[in-house]
Amino acid sequence: MSDVGTGMRMIRIEGVSFSYSHNSKPVINDVTLDFSQGEYVAIVGPNGSGKSTLAKLINSLLLPSKGEISVAGMDTKTFRWDVRSKIGMVFQNPENQLIASTAEEEVAFGPENLGIPTEEIKNIINTTLKIVDIEKLRYKSPSCLSGGQKQRLAIAAVLAMKPQYIILDEATSMLDKEGKKEILKTIEDLNKHHSLGIIHITHDMDEAARANRIIAMNEGSVIVDDTPKLVFSDVDKLMRIGFKLPKITELANALGNKGIPLSKGITNYSELVDELCKSDLRI
Repeated sequence: MSDVGTGMRMIRIEGVSFSYSHNSKPVINDVTLDFSQGEYVAIVGPNGSGKSTLAKLINSLLLPSKGEISVAGMDTKTFRWDVRSKIGMVFQNPENQLIASTAEEEVAFGPENLGIPTEEIKNIINTTLKIVDIEKLRYKSPSCLSGGQKQRLAIAAVLAMKPQYIILDEATSMLDKEGKKEILKTIEDLNKHHSLGIIHITHDMDEAARANRIIAMNEGSVIVDDTPKLVFSDVDKLMRIGFKLPKITELANALGNKGIPLSKGITNYSELVDELCKSDLRI
């Protein structure tokens, strides 16, 4: 879905600070980050940590008070609309994004406004609805869809604009267990099979552990930026700054405290099972 090769730098954030008013404390404080094309990154942090503000800065919905952000080499201050064509946003409540009377009309809305020919729009509709697995719902009203289906439709509408990155800002927080499962599978498929970059902003550490990279923020600053295994290896540090652990990591730590030799930073069940087999555990 992108003409930029995986591994190439797509987003550059350099010395960025942001305040909502001149006299207020910075919400983002001297942040420097790079995102390569095709990365799957989770951004975590408590309320007020600045993660959603950072997302809006990347998408040029907000502009830095200090520092620079570039997307595909374009300064967000100068090329605001071009940047938004590269970085799609999916928000917490899908109903705030859905405006059409049917699913296919929702997907067609963006391309139609870009003046894309009708035949090409038909192909876009077919392709994007298939990618997010809601082809059978194309004639349904968004109001008749489940929460997970609405969120997948919102993702399809963003995909129709052919972005190179999608930012999901707490996009699973209002969904039930099944809806969350649907969305996580969708974004993992988009990343793995379509080389689409994903920035997933979440409070849920189990969701964050599924990403390839975790950025933890607190009070506007980046305090951790590493792979899930390394991030969750330093349990004491995470506990000190008030971060919860994924459930499987908590279980692995509890087993370790009982004397079972396990590696640090276990984040999924298959990894735990492999470690238990290696430990020659006798039950």
